[in-house]
Amino acid sequence: MYNFIQKFHSGWAYLALLVLVIAVVNSFIGMSSKKEFTAKDRKIALFALIGIHTQLLVGLILYFVSPLGFAYLGQMADKALRLTSLEHPLINIIGITLITIGWSKHKKLNTSESKFKTFSIFYGLGLLLILSRIPWSMWL
Repeated sequence: MYNFIQKFHSGWAYLALLVLVIAVVNSFIGMSSKKEFTAKDRKIALFALIGIHTQLLVGLILYFVSPLGFAYLGQMADKALRLTSLEHPLINIIGITLITIGWSKHKKLNTSESKFKTFSIFYGLGLLLILSRIPWSMWL
C-alpha cells in the first residue's frame, strides 16, 4: 500500500504542478493584457486548486505511513530526513494555504484586473514555495 501511495503522490505531482503553472501563467497573461476574467480563467484556477488539494491529501496520508515522514521528525541533523519529515510538508502546506487564500479572495473582487492580480500573487507565491521544497533527488 505504501508503494502505491508514494507512486501516486509522485505521479500526481506532475499533473498538479502542470495545472498550477498553467494557472499562474494564465493569470500573468490576463493581468498584463488587461483581458476580461472569464469562466475559462476561473476554471483553470479551480482545477489548479483541486489538483493541489488532492496532492495535499495524498501527501498527508503518505506522511504518516512513510518511513521518511513523521517517524523521522526529530532528525534535524540529516538534511535529507529534515527535508522529507519537516521542510517539504510544512512549506507545501504554507504554499497550498496561499493558493487557497487566493481562490477565496478572488470571489470577493469585482474587476478582472484585481482577480488576475490576486491569482498572480497568491498562486505564484504558492508555486514558488512548493517548487522550493520538492525533494528533487527522490523525485526525478
